Amino acid sequence: MLDCGLDMSSVSHFLPLPLVASQRLSNLSTWVPRDADSQLEGELKECMNRIFVDSPPEFVPPTSGLVDFSEVDAIMVSNYHSMLALPFITNGTGFKGVVFMTEPTMQIGRLFMEELVEYIERTPKARHAYRWKHYLRSLPTPLSDAKAPKTWQPAYSLKAISAALSHVQILAYNEKVDICGALKVTAVSSGFCLGSCNWLICSEHEKLAYLSGSSTLTTHPRPIDQSSLKNADVLIMTALNHTPMYNPDSMLGEFCVAVAQTVRNGGNALVPCYPSGVVYDLFECLSNHLDNIGLSLIPMYFVSPKAENSLAYSNIFSEWLSSSKEGKVYSLDDPFPHAHLTRHGRLKPFKSLHAEGFSSEYRQPCIVFCGHPSLRFGDAVHFIDMWGNNPQNAILFTEPEFEFVEALAPYQPLVMRPVYCPIDTSLDFTQARKLINELKPAKMVVPEVYLKPPANAPHRTDLILNLEETPLTYSECQLLSLGIHRRMESMSLTQELALSLNPSTIRPGLNTATITAALHVQDNKYVLKPVEDSDEETPNKLPRCYPYGNLNVDDLVQRLAQAGLTDARVEELHGVYIITLANEDVIIKISDASTHIISGNGKLREKLRDILLECLGSF
Repeated sequence: MLDCGLDMSSVSHFLPLPLVASQRLSNLSTWVPRDADSQLEGELKECMNRIFVDSPPEFVPPTSGLVDFSEVDAIMVSNYHSMLALPFITNGTGFKGVVFMTEPTMQIGRLFMEELVEYIERTPKARHAYRWKHYLRSLPTPLSDAKAPKTWQPAYSLKAISAALSHVQILAYNEKVDICGALKVTAVSSGFCLGSCNWLICSEHEKLAYLSGSSTLTTHPRPIDQSSLKNADVLIMTALNHTPMYNPDSMLGEFCVAVAQTVRNGGNALVPCYPSGVVYDLFECLSNHLDNIGLSLIPMYFVSPKAENSLAYSNIFSEWLSSSKEGKVYSLDDPFPHAHLTRHGRLKPFKSLHAEGFSSEYRQPCIVFCGHPSLRFGDAVHFIDMWGNNPQNAILFTEPEFEFVEALAPYQPLVMRPVYCPIDTSLDFTQARKLINELKPAKMVVPEVYLKPPANAPHRTDLILNLEETPLTYSECQLLSLGIHRRMESMSLTQELALSLNPSTIRPGLNTATITAALHVQDNKYVLKPVEDSDEETPNKLPRCYPYGNLNVDDLVQRLAQAGLTDARVEELHGVYIITLANEDVIIKISDASTHIISGNGKLREKLRDILLECLGSF
């Protein structure tokens, strides 16, 4: 299995989970469909003509109908964004396989999952709404358009996270790992985030490359390894830019300008974010920008249950960083500016708003980085309630996964200024086309949506993956044959068998030897061993010699004449030679692949066979 990302689109249908009781959310009117029973009352609330579920958020688990997870031998995880559904796959499904990922992916992915769980568990709800799912047709849009809500599941627990990670096997870049003897997988840097990778899945003679979240931009992770991906039999490309109409460099500049403008006017800036990833670059660029315009005294707060862990991990994973940042580590310098900012009190990490020291350190105007980008749970919910009525404040959306209009829907009417500047460093369509031309795969496989412009920009034909050769495409829950087949296998000989061989030289550089051996197959590995008494009986009579070479028809006819068979008549039809011996009632058919001697006289047949073998080389 390749990756196990968590679909969080479902959380937009739920009301936010406030840290403290929210009068605004409590005053929202209850909404009930006309044909619903009384037990549904209280499950749905209305906010500005939009219906939300008043319950702990639920998530879309991986589709289980196509795959029996108990039969999955291995899962390859490309980055920490692509592993958040892992507990849904490994727990309670009979999964007994292994999960491959890099060290940063596991450690930072654990932070992501644990933060998600802590956000939800610290704001428990008295009831869990589920009856609304039986009245989907009676609900207004967009809730009525929710996809298979009966399959949605609540968040997993911290115990489930630990159980899922117990299946993990850590890999280094370029380390080859055997899977059941049939394949070897290798993780190579993708340049997207700390520890992110693309995967090579190889047999002895075939090569499949899986390109997940990748970036050719110069940011903090180690650059993408392109050379390893070249000349694959099949290249599967996924996870291209979520927001291709927004240039990440431009958005980073707009972000810094918008934050500076907000705090200069006395307002506060709220940045909903994940605990790792692009937020490191935001710290660096924003602090430099504030220094340049004389606003270096504006405090920045990083609020997350995993804030301190994230900042610490970013400094210890030196071998996974770009060469410039790795060089700083070896020169005993900080790879990221946020270490310097933290030491000097400009960036202040806190586990939560209730953490010791936050109330004494907190002052305005300020900049707050906190979770969750969905705005359905986490400290961001409290800051929106606290700052939402002031037009001088701003909320800045940098994570491309969530549409800001959807995220803000349950907070309307909202006065604070939204700024949408999504920063997605993954490959855009132009970069993807260039990369494909350089990698030269024999066959391409891409999601079907990559061949169509975005729905909100149907005229933008530049926002499609326009390739010289039409790739194979797939859509959700579709089975697709990649058209790659094993045509050869590699076989090894035991030392004892190898020593028993007597090679003969056919020509310089080419030797051959006969082998009589037993073929042993175990875990998809093929080994030739000497024949033992316990094996099948060895044929009593082995050939005295082994012929080779091409049969020369003229030579054969001449040898037949020397043997007294002078009435040979030769015909050629479509590359097949037919030699007729009318006096002996014999026909000899000679093709590239076989030679047939047709005669009712057994002794004559053997005589003709021996004459024919004299025309060939042998050993």
